[in-house]
Amino acid sequence: MKVYLNSITGVDDALTSLLISKRSWTREKEIAIRGMVRRNLTYDGFLDTNDEHFLNEIAKLIKYGVDYGHTTLLRYIDLSYTVEGLHRGAQDDFDAHAARLNSRIVRASTRLAQFEDNEKSEWYENKILFPFEVCEALGIELPEYIYPDYHSVYVKTDYGYINQKYLGTKEENDVKRGLYPLSIPSNFIFKAQLPEFAHIVQHRDKDSQAHPELRDMIEMAKEELTESFEPLGKQLTKIKMQRHP
Repeated sequence: MKVYLNSITGVDDALTSLLISKRSWTREKEIAIRGMVRRNLTYDGFLDTNDEHFLNEIAKLIKYGVDYGHTTLLRYIDLSYTVEGLHRGAQDDFDAHAARLNSRIVRASTRLAQFEDNEKSEWYENKILFPFEVCEALGIELPEYIYPDYHSVYVKTDYGYINQKYLGTKEENDVKRGLYPLSIPSNFIFKAQLPEFAHIVQHRDKDSQAHPELRDMIEMAKEELTESFEPLGKQLTKIKMQRHP
């Protein structure tokens, strides 16, 4: 499994919102902030500076957004992540937070995607065996076709048998997906506001009761943000959100 932080956006808007909330905004100040952000962040929004003034502005944003609890200031900051290879069951657990992502999550389709024989996520390797793997280990050769009754023929596929009458039809993929186990690896991309992602982190990280692979994914996401923008990454366990969006 791999987790990639694609981009951080909205830092300029967040800093501007702080000016507006304190009634110290002018258009000239806003333009200066946007220029400062462009100079001190990479194209992807990652921190790339030791500029003391800029870091002080970020610290001020964190003071009001985190320490004083004004999380609306932080909602302007969006994090974009791509996750590769998390097993489908853990992805479904993460998906329970889709409302906090404003439904900005797209997953690999089990209807349109194809999986290799006995494919499973890294976490399940050497932990479970699928029935076909058991048969192969025991030297049992399963037939290509089985005839459970006089009216049906079932054909062997990657994860089980499918009624022959559905092969080559528009329903084939819908029928085949019924065989896929929750351990199959799945990829997805999501975008989250910083405080909403902090809430997910606090409920799914290493200190939670989440599935071990989902905990690993969250820890990797935390590490990615901390490496790319340390002042923000350190806030993921500190931002306090209400339970329901």
